[in-house]
Amino acid sequence: MLPELPLDQWEKTKMTLHLILQIMGKVRLKMTPRKNHWWYITEYVSSKGFITSSIPCHNGFDTFDIVLNVHKKQLEIETSFGEIKVIKLYDGLTIADFYKKFIDSLTALNINPKIVDRPFDLGIDKPFSEIMEFHHFDFEFIRRFWKTMIWVTGVFKEFSGRFYGKTCPVQIYWHHMDLAVTRFSGREGPPMDPSARLSDKDAYSHEVISFGFWAGDPNVREPAFYSYTYPSPEDLDKTELLPKEATWNDNNGSPMAFYRYDDLLKETDPRKTLLDFLESSYQAGAKLAGWDVDKLKTKALNEL
Repeated sequence: MLPELPLDQWEKTKMTLHLILQIMGKVRLKMTPRKNHWWYITEYVSSKGFITSSIPCHNGFDTFDIVLNVHKKQLEIETSFGEIKVIKLYDGLTIADFYKKFIDSLTALNINPKIVDRPFDLGIDKPFSEIMEFHHFDFEFIRRFWKTMIWVTGVFKEFSGRFYGKTCPVQIYWHHMDLAVTRFSGREGPPMDPSARLSDKDAYSHEVISFGFWAGDPNVREPAFYSYTYPSPEDLDKTELLPKEATWNDNNGSPMAFYRYDDLLKETDPRKTLLDFLESSYQAGAKLAGWDVDKLKTKALNEL
């Protein structure tokens, strides 16, 4: 069964986890060769917990992986040359202390990334080494979140397999800590304002319909699923969504399909319900935006 994830019961733990995932992600960002749409900086859900993919080091002759191991309550840095460093995670360990241990562990492995050592887009205006107020590790809720992310990853992968066009991996974007998968029409997007953030210029260089899950934030006080189309076609918010509890919400002037996680928990077949939400929001955006829906649909093997 899917677990309950009431934000107000683990919000400080969520922020502590979010900060650690940002630290992991910033190392991957600094040391991994670029790939389109920021796909080279993301993280993934695994049978151990939350992971980077292998990150190159020592001029590409070695690699290392960073794993937040939920089972063992520790962060692991494991290298291709057979060494491993472990940082135990426990309630009371501040982000400042964690960050020092993390950098010291990398230095001991002769790995020295020069990252921007401040949180991104979290409203915290000081370096990781000075963040003392977040030190919360409620592993009951960390496990609940991770188990939910495992299940959602599987559903997103099934949905992703229905599409023949360019699609990103199912991955965690650590700036918002949301799990997402994105489909592309193949056409370039409209020019963005020169003052737009660099992250947006690369993310939205082409037309997309994106789908995701996040655990809630200061503005949305609950876990939920979402989908948006960029650029957003006219009358998108007038189309029907499934299930009936799904709604169109305003997101900075554009419609976003929104489905509450708590509503999903009430369903007898949550997998089918979530797939219905994803498919209905895709069909709404793709048809109004003029995507070739039939051509982009994955054929059955007996139709090839």
